[in-house]
Amino acid sequence: MKNVGEAPHEELATGEHSTRNRVARSILDHGPSTVADLAGRLGLTQAAVRRHLDSLVTENVIEPREQRVYGARTRGRPAKVFALTDCGRDAFDQAYDALAVDALRWIERTAGGGAAGEAAVAAFARNRLETQAEAYREAIEAAPPEQRTEALAKALSADGYAATARNAPVGEQLCQHHCPVAHVAEQYPQLCEAETETFSRLLGTHVQRLATIAHGDGVCTTFIPKTTTPSASASTAGRNPA
Repeated sequence: MKNVGEAPHEELATGEHSTRNRVARSILDHGPSTVADLAGRLGLTQAAVRRHLDSLVTENVIEPREQRVYGARTRGRPAKVFALTDCGRDAFDQAYDALAVDALRWIERTAGGGAAGEAAVAAFARNRLETQAEAYREAIEAAPPEQRTEALAKALSADGYAATARNAPVGEQLCQHHCPVAHVAEQYPQLCEAETETFSRLLGTHVQRLATIAHGDGVCTTFIPKTTTPSASASTAGRNPA
C-alpha cells in the first residue's frame, strides 16, 4: 500500500486509495477496531468500511482478529476486530529497525554476551528512556493527580505512540496503539521492560504491563491501579501475564 503514512485529507475520501489510507491510519491511532468503530470515526457507512477492510486484508496491511477482553467476558460471540499486520506497521515509520537491531547486537557482543550482554542492553534502554522521560515528567507534574495518566498519554502521543488513557476496574489503562520500536523490541524485550519501569517511576506507583505490540498484541496496554503506593519496579514488563 502506498503512502499509508500520509495525513488524511480534510475532504472525505478523494479516491479509493485515500480512504483505505484513512482506515489504516485510524487503526494505527486507535488500535484494533471493529467495523462499527471505524465507520463512526471516519463518517463512512459500514458497507464502505468493509469494502476497504477487504482490500487492506488482501494487501496484508491489516488482519482480522477475535477481540480481546480483559476482565469478565460477556455473553455472545466476541466481536471481530481488525489490527495492523507487521507489513502494515512497516508502511508507517519503522525504516530504521535493522540499524537499531545491529546497534544493540554490537552493544551485546561488546559487553561479552550472555548475562553481561543482556545487562548492557538493559542499561542502554534505561538510559534512552531517561532522556524521553524528562518531558513526560514535566507533563505529569503539571497535571492534577486524577489526570496524570492522561497527561502521560498525551506526552507519549507527541512522541508517536498514539497513546490513550481510559478507566478500568480498580484503575486505569494506558494504551499505546503504535510503537515505533516494536520490531526491535521483539528481539530485545529490555526496551519494553525499561519503558514499563519508567512509567512506574513517573506515576509513583506499581504498574503492570498486560500486553505489548512486540509480543504480538494489537496494543501495548499498561494497567495503573487507583492506589498510588510508590514502587521502584514494574511487574511483568514487556510480557503478557502467564
